[in-house]
Amino acid sequence: MTQRDHKPYDGPAGGWGALRSVTRHWLDSQQPIKNVRALLKTNQNGGFDCPGCAWGDDPKGGRIQFCENGAKAVNWEATSRAVDPAFFAAHPVSELLKQSDHWLEHQGRLVEPMRYNRDSDRYEPVSWEQAFALIAEHLNRLESPDQAEFYTSGRASNEAAFLYQLFVRSYGTNNFPDCSNMCHEASGVALGSSIGIGKGTVTLEDFEEADAIFIFGQNPGTNHPRMLAPLSRAVRRGADVVCFNPLKERGLERFQDPQDMREMLANDSEPLNTAFFRPALGGDMAAVRGIAKALLAWDRDALANGKPGLLDRDFIATHTDGMEAYVAAVDATDWGDIEQQSGLSRIDIEHAAKMYCRAGRVIICWAMGITQHRHSVAMIQEFVNLQLLRGNIGKPGAGLCPVRGHSNVQGDRTMGINERPPQLLLDNLASNFDIEVPRHQGHNTVEAIRAMLDGQARVFIALGGNFAQATPDSELTHDALRRCDLTVQISTKLNRSHLVTGRDALILPCLGRTDIDRQNGIPQAVTVEDSFSMIHASYGQLEPLADTLKSEPAIVAGMAKATLGNRPVDWDALAADYRRIRELIERTIPGFEGMARRLAEPGGFHLGNSARELSWNTAAGKATFHAHALPADLFDARVRNSGQQPDLVLQTLRSHDQYNTTVYSLNDRYRGVQNQRDVIFINADDMARLGYQEGDRVDVISLWEDGRERRIRNFCLIPYDIPAGQAAAYYPETNPLVPLDSTGEGSFTPTSKFIAVKFLPATPAPSA
Repeated sequence: MTQRDHKPYDGPAGGWGALRSVTRHWLDSQQPIKNVRALLKTNQNGGFDCPGCAWGDDPKGGRIQFCENGAKAVNWEATSRAVDPAFFAAHPVSELLKQSDHWLEHQGRLVEPMRYNRDSDRYEPVSWEQAFALIAEHLNRLESPDQAEFYTSGRASNEAAFLYQLFVRSYGTNNFPDCSNMCHEASGVALGSSIGIGKGTVTLEDFEEADAIFIFGQNPGTNHPRMLAPLSRAVRRGADVVCFNPLKERGLERFQDPQDMREMLANDSEPLNTAFFRPALGGDMAAVRGIAKALLAWDRDALANGKPGLLDRDFIATHTDGMEAYVAAVDATDWGDIEQQSGLSRIDIEHAAKMYCRAGRVIICWAMGITQHRHSVAMIQEFVNLQLLRGNIGKPGAGLCPVRGHSNVQGDRTMGINERPPQLLLDNLASNFDIEVPRHQGHNTVEAIRAMLDGQARVFIALGGNFAQATPDSELTHDALRRCDLTVQISTKLNRSHLVTGRDALILPCLGRTDIDRQNGIPQAVTVEDSFSMIHASYGQLEPLADTLKSEPAIVAGMAKATLGNRPVDWDALAADYRRIRELIERTIPGFEGMARRLAEPGGFHLGNSARELSWNTAAGKATFHAHALPADLFDARVRNSGQQPDLVLQTLRSHDQYNTTVYSLNDRYRGVQNQRDVIFINADDMARLGYQEGDRVDVISLWEDGRERRIRNFCLIPYDIPAGQAAAYYPETNPLVPLDSTGEGSFTPTSKFIAVKFLPATPAPSA
């Protein structure tokens, strides 16, 4: 039996540990020579865009433009193992459901379209024509197009996403639940209201010019490792890197650059921060409110003493609205409340405020540690407020940077994957394609799950992703999928979503980012958008594992033609030559004019950003201060109404050998965990207070007023350097604890970073 273990890790992020890990995954792909050639084309001009994170590509970078997790993603996708009809004949779905997520994806690439046979409990081969006809049959017999849900993963290319939304809107619905609903939806909502565009305002070059970089709720060492090099360079050149994170993640502490031969040979490492603050979960808004409170007080003192103030008054007067109300809200916020909610002392907060004030140019970055709270929208608007006070938007080296997850999640939204589409997009679609487009709002992810549960949605189609595992309240979500008449999964590898089926179910295997995509014998390029609004071309480099695979654009076109016929476009012609899709994107999506010419430039092209250019597409026509009070209670009232007091507040997180729901191995190097994932990281004092010892096994339940029991079983307690009152555990294993109705205000994002939980002695799982 494999030995489970926990041993604290004392090495740096990156370095020799990263090289050893990459080597293991490279050899495990079973085609190492081919994959080396592919890796050298990762994020290179004329190569393919990494299927991992959305961090931007450095146009001045060298031959190595991938990180540890990017290499894992490439080797994981580019495997010689195949999940073929013989595999499904040998494994009934009920048996596969008992396997771990890691085991399922490790079986290899899906290679043939398959249809679930409920009588035999097995997937069986089906032709592409039969699969498309079945989808069309189900869609065309629905009473309303709104009875279908069309999910999108952030892996889909711009071309696939554009065709998908054109197909679905031509069909007649705006039901576009997508992965961004579960991660950065709060960023889009907050930024759209504050600065008029739901994207970050910085470019990669700004990180080389910033005087300070503030990082909130992000673990770049695991989730965006290519970010570590610019952070290291920032510290070396004297910039401040200020981190706010409850966990002292190794990727925010020390870094050994695998591409720096001196560091590697000397086994040396560089610091990645100049200050590290550990707020309470959900306390970042209060911490930033404290920074603003100190800044305003020091500004008044300076003016009273005849010195220059600290605010950028010209910027505020010219470009902002609502400052007076915001200043009043800050003044009304008591320091005691700030300290209590932030979990930080006034001294610490004022230290952070001094670092902010002495920097002429500041970037604020954040990720899902911020976006998955009940008050995330207000929290992000507090970041914007702070930046507006000092004019830190629209100048080099400064701005706002939501660091996106999947490689094209931002591009999918740009292409129109949006359940609440802007009117300009709908108008352009109607005029360019002569169609009646749906004008009513569609379903986001949480709304789609509710619609399936209520029987209002009967068909579910997923363009990528692992919906069954990525979503909250797993038991309810699985029940929702099983109530559908048809579920369709467009996928590269086997995952749990293929096993949680509707009454009828299809698996449609698609090409991955690493695969050469030939249409009519001609290699095709797709495009993606990174976190900095750069548009890149991506050319697959490896021969597909089977000639039965289709590209995502070809699959979307096949579904559309079977359902709609050749309207409003010739779907076959678009699938045969992606340049024709890009011509339609040029005509429809603002910012893509001259797309073909601009794509030919090394590194691609920048879409532009209205806020960066000091143009504000807000109701006021200016950047808007939002004057929120701090939350009166970080707990939802429905937790209080449960009648129980939580033992701890739990946040979900990824292991280091994981990306989204894809688990590369059962290890977590930076946290010292080996061969296990069913663990709870807990403060040693909390463990003693609750009457447990290291290694004890517990069940965990979450608190909510609806009376449903949400439980995970038999998790091992690991004492860890985590603030008192908090706990952490891996996603997606802890998704069953997140109530479906526990979402961010204004965003519908699951509150996966703030779950009220109680511990109980471990019990065996009920028999099936």
